[in-house]
Amino acid sequence: MKTFISAISQKEFPINEQIKANTIRKSIFDLIIKDHPNFNRKSFIAVSELNLYRQKYLSTYLIKEVGELTSLEKDVLKTIQDGEIISTNDAQTDDDSEYTIGQRLADRVAAFGGSWKFIIIFALFIAIWIISNIVFLVNKGFDPYPFILLNLILSCLAALQAPVIMMSQNRQEEKDRERAQKDYMVNLKAELEIRTLHEKIDHLIIHQQEELLTIQQVQVEMLEDIMKQLNAK
Repeated sequence: MKTFISAISQKEFPINEQIKANTIRKSIFDLIIKDHPNFNRKSFIAVSELNLYRQKYLSTYLIKEVGELTSLEKDVLKTIQDGEIISTNDAQTDDDSEYTIGQRLADRVAAFGGSWKFIIIFALFIAIWIISNIVFLVNKGFDPYPFILLNLILSCLAALQAPVIMMSQNRQEEKDRERAQKDYMVNLKAELEIRTLHEKIDHLIIHQQEELLTIQQVQVEMLEDIMKQLNAK
C-alpha cells in the first residue's frame, strides 16, 4: 500500500488520506502555519490532521463570536469530533423512576388540582356540606352558618395546595431550561457542521478542478502529438 509522509507530524499515512496544502482554505491554512512555519502550499497533510485543525478553527470562531467557550459549546465541539448525535446523547426522558416521591406527588397534585374533575368534585363537596348543615340539620349541625369550619378547611387546602403546585411548576421550568439548552446545542452543532461541510465541499471542488486541468493538459499534449504526426506525414 502506498503511503506518504505528513509535513507537520512527519508520520506515515496511507496515500488515500493525502491532502495537498493548496486545497486547504486560507483560514485553516493560517492556523497550520502558526504551529508549523515550514508548512507551505506544496506540502501534504493527512485528513485526520486536517480535521483537528478544522476543530481548532471552529473553536477559535466560537471564542471570537461569543467569548469564552461555555461547557455547552465544549460539549458540542466534542460531539462533532466524536461524530455523536446530541439529540440521542442528551435526550431527557420523563421516566417517573428518576424523580423522588415528593416530586411525583407534587406533579399529580398539580395535575389533579388544575383539572375540571377537581373543580366538579370540590363544588359537589361544598354543595353537600352547605345543604347538609342548612336543610337536613336545620342549621344546627356540626358547622352552622356562616360555615366557619368549611372556611378553615378551604384556607388550609389553599395554603397546602399553592406550594405543592409551585414545586411542580419550578420543576417544569427546569425541564424547559434543559430543552432550551438542548435546542441551543443542536442548532449550534448544525451551524458548525455546515461550516465544516463548506470546507470539505471547497476542498472537493478545488481537487476536481485540478483533476480537470490535468486531464485537459493531457488532452492538449495528445492533440499536439497527433498534429506533429500529421505534419510529419
